[in-house]
Amino acid sequence: MKALVYTQPNEVQLLDRDFPAIEAGEVILKIDAVGICGSDMHAFHGHDPRRKPGLVLGHEFAGTIAESRDPNWKEGERVTGNPLITCGICAYCVQGRDNLCANRTMVGMTRPGAFAEYMSIPAKSLVAIPQDMPARIAAVTEPAATALHAINLSMRALMRPLPECSVFVIGGGAIGLLSALLLRAYGCRAVTVAETNEARRRSAAQHASCHTLDPLQDPPPADHYDLVIDAVGARATRVAALASVKPGGVMMHIGLQDWASEIDMRKLTLAEITLLGTYTYTMADLRATVAALHEGAFGTLAWLDERPLADGAQAFADLHTGKAASAKVLLIPVA
Repeated sequence: MKALVYTQPNEVQLLDRDFPAIEAGEVILKIDAVGICGSDMHAFHGHDPRRKPGLVLGHEFAGTIAESRDPNWKEGERVTGNPLITCGICAYCVQGRDNLCANRTMVGMTRPGAFAEYMSIPAKSLVAIPQDMPARIAAVTEPAATALHAINLSMRALMRPLPECSVFVIGGGAIGLLSALLLRAYGCRAVTVAETNEARRRSAAQHASCHTLDPLQDPPPADHYDLVIDAVGARATRVAALASVKPGGVMMHIGLQDWASEIDMRKLTLAEITLLGTYTYTMADLRATVAALHEGAFGTLAWLDERPLADGAQAFADLHTGKAASAKVLLIPVA
C-alpha cells in the first residue's frame, strides 16, 4: 500500500509500506480522508522527539472498516476514531476523563497513523458515524472535538452564560476557526478572531461571521474580553491572551506551539483570572462532535482544502511556507 512517511525533518515521501497487521480486538480501516494537524507539522519540522523519522503520521481520519477482529464491528461500517489509545482501567479512564489516561499511546505517534491507504487501530477507539456522512466532514471530528471540549470546559468557569460574553480567539487555524464556528452555534454574538494570515482572516469572517483583526497591526484592547481562547500557544499569544482578558474572566489555553514561557502572574492574581488548560477530548466529546458536525453546527466546512494523498508532500510544503490559505488540508487516499 502507499503511505506518506515522515523521512527526515522537513521531508515526507509517498512510499510503499506493508499492509498493516491486525490483532485480536482490532480493525483495519480503509482511510477515506485524513487531516494534517498542527502537531503533524510540529513533527515534520523535527520538533517532536516522540515522533521519529520513518513514522507514518496522521490522526484526524475517517474510514471504512476493511477487516475486523472484533465482534462489535463489521466490515463496511464507516467510522472515525479516537487516536488516543487508552487503558480503560486507570483512575482517569474510569472517571470518564480518558483524555488524561496515565497509560495512553497514540495513532501517528507510537504506532503508524492515517496518512496511508490502510491503518490498523483498536476497535475500542472507533466512533460510529452516520452512513451518509461525507468523509471530508467526518475527518474533522478530531480537531472539532478539541474545540468542543475546550469551550465546554470554559463555559463551566464563566460567570455569565456564553451568549452574553465577548470572546477573543487567538489563531485562525483549524482549532481557532472551529472554535469560532462552535461559539456562534452556541449563541455567542461577540466573537473576534486574531490571525496574521490575511486569507485566514477572510475565511473566518466569511464562514464564522465574526470580527477579525491582525494582531501585528491592530493589537487587541486590554482587559476587554470575558473569554480568551489561545489556539496558538506561543509566548507572544499567551502574553496577549492574558493582557486582553478582563478582570474576572477566563483564559483557555489550547495551543502548544512553545513549550514554556512566562505570563503576568500579577494580573492573573489581582484580576482573579481563571486560567484553564485543555488536552484533546474524551470519547463522549467525540460522539457529541460527530452529531454536531452532522447537524451542521460547524457550518458547511466549505473552507476545507482537499488534496490527493499523492500530493501530500506538496501539502506539507505549502503549510510550511504559509501558502495554504485554508485552516485545514485533508488528504484523500485512492486505494
